[in-house]
Amino acid sequence: MPNFSVNVPQLSSLYRTPKVKRVATTRMNLCADQVFDKMLLWRDMTTKMKFPSFPAAELSDFRRSNKRRSSRRMVSCRAAGADGGRVAVGDDVFSVTTSSKYEVDYLGQSTKGDLNLKLDPLQSFGDGQATLEGPIEEVARTEAQAAENLIRELGIQGPFSAQHSPRGIFCSRTLNLRSISAIGYDMDYTLMHYNVMAWEGKAYDYCMENLKSMGFPVDGLAFDPELVIRGLMIDKEKGNLVKADRFGYVKRAMHGTKMLSNKAVSEIYGRELVDLRNQSRWEFLNTFFSVSEALAYAQMVDRLDDGCISADLGTLDYKGLYKAVAKALFRAHVEGQLKSEIMSKPELFVEPDPELPLALLDQKEAGKKLLLITNSDYHYTDKMMKHSFNKFLPNDMDWRDLFDMVIVSARKPEFFQMSHPLYEVVTGEGLMRPCFKAETGGLYSGGSAQMIESSLNVHGDEILYVGDHIYTDVSVSKVHLRWRTALICRELEEEYKALIGSRGHREELIELINQKEVVGDLFNQLRLALQRRSKGRPAQTLAATNLDDQELTETMQKLLIVMQRLDDKIGLMLESDGELFNKRWGFLSRAGLWDKSHLMRQIEKYADIYTSRVSNFLNYTPFMYFRSQEQSLAHDSPLQDAGMEN
Repeated sequence: MPNFSVNVPQLSSLYRTPKVKRVATTRMNLCADQVFDKMLLWRDMTTKMKFPSFPAAELSDFRRSNKRRSSRRMVSCRAAGADGGRVAVGDDVFSVTTSSKYEVDYLGQSTKGDLNLKLDPLQSFGDGQATLEGPIEEVARTEAQAAENLIRELGIQGPFSAQHSPRGIFCSRTLNLRSISAIGYDMDYTLMHYNVMAWEGKAYDYCMENLKSMGFPVDGLAFDPELVIRGLMIDKEKGNLVKADRFGYVKRAMHGTKMLSNKAVSEIYGRELVDLRNQSRWEFLNTFFSVSEALAYAQMVDRLDDGCISADLGTLDYKGLYKAVAKALFRAHVEGQLKSEIMSKPELFVEPDPELPLALLDQKEAGKKLLLITNSDYHYTDKMMKHSFNKFLPNDMDWRDLFDMVIVSARKPEFFQMSHPLYEVVTGEGLMRPCFKAETGGLYSGGSAQMIESSLNVHGDEILYVGDHIYTDVSVSKVHLRWRTALICRELEEEYKALIGSRGHREELIELINQKEVVGDLFNQLRLALQRRSKGRPAQTLAATNLDDQELTETMQKLLIVMQRLDDKIGLMLESDGELFNKRWGFLSRAGLWDKSHLMRQIEKYADIYTSRVSNFLNYTPFMYFRSQEQSLAHDSPLQDAGMEN
């Protein structure tokens, strides 16, 4: 039996440190949680799991392998006591809060999955009891500092270093992973990341070939992913791509492939908001898969405006043109040529991530039921998952050994909204037969989310679903099922680096804006004084009333010149803000200097957590308690200033 040994006296000496300066309460909680969670993870990782090889394609062997996958159990762990004997680390000391006995904590999160001490909390520590007595504020301050020291001694990445990095996991709504019983994953652009130039470039090529066969002029056009980014909207009525802020106001726009001026944007969209519910007009670019479609559409708008599209295709407006492009791209996917080429040479299209299978292995060994729910068919899923996962798994594991249930051809988003016939994949060649009940360890096609909940006996907020598509993966599962949600947005890594690189530019820009506000405030006050003087009324103050006419006029002239020059400088700097991420559209999550983009609003609304890749979970633990940050309000700053003055 594998053992997990800890030298308790050494551990105690590391953990007993002098009191130091005060540490914030949140930091105390996170540090303590991090140490405790890592210890739990190390305990679980001592399990040595051995799995049978993937069975032959015969039906009986295939079904027996599914049952074997669902019956594997972990062995117990033990630790060394201070007296050199063996003491239990698991059931003898801790109990786990069950789904029938859970409570709700002060942040409204379920305590299911939390560990509890079976023994008296203080007596169980023996000589260490004194260190836990006294006011909790003092105890917590000491123990939090000790936890930070222990994290460093053990060589573990601290919670703050993981949080403040391009590969952090960012929290919109507090999420206790300990209370999560099952984690479902999308596959494309979630469990595997494609090389955008290769994958979307190939999709674009097939789309262009189909458009050419339909009679559209495509000669001379090339794939240029810098023209579009995720989070834009296609205005099918006007032939534009637009970027909106969180309220729906359009901030930047491109007609065809030509960017529009601020004046043109104001004239076109100044009196209307983007409303994604109007699907006949707006198409939201939810995912990387939208890049090739949006690019092809923008280029064909140019051809339509130039009169290059033959009259033989009929009278086309911008909306009809979008339908033609969408149809051409849909053919590329449905006819199978695109995926066949990718399956033949997956190494050209998939960016490997050795850490990703290990992150899922941690979750599985922590007792989470793992699900794969993908719209891709069985053959494509099996080929791509084998390529991306098997070589990074230990003990000759197969990718299917990670998952308690696999659903292919799921037909999301309908999968989360209604029920479709369920089929069991019964051979390695993909032969299927009708099925009326899913079982743990099974491989299925179709079905519904309700079927998963019933089969696994987990419901609603006990399930976390992870995907890259805001609507198909995140929004629908949240709205219809109240599943907890995580969004994968690979661009976050580049955006994070671009924001760091733009820090000096933004600081200079903000300083100029603040200077203009000071100058502008004086100008406005003098203008009001001049207005009152012209009406024979006194100015705001006696000093302003007595101001000489010439001095008043000259001061206003000087201030106006300064403001006009500041406007020119600020305007140019605002146009270049975010160009380190994308020269046309700026930052993914920002719309203008101050506000969030419409994409970011969607993420905050529907994704409880978001991150750049699934393997980022490896920097945390399966027991992590993600706490959302305080949200700033417009009146927060005056309140802070008032507190400082008092």
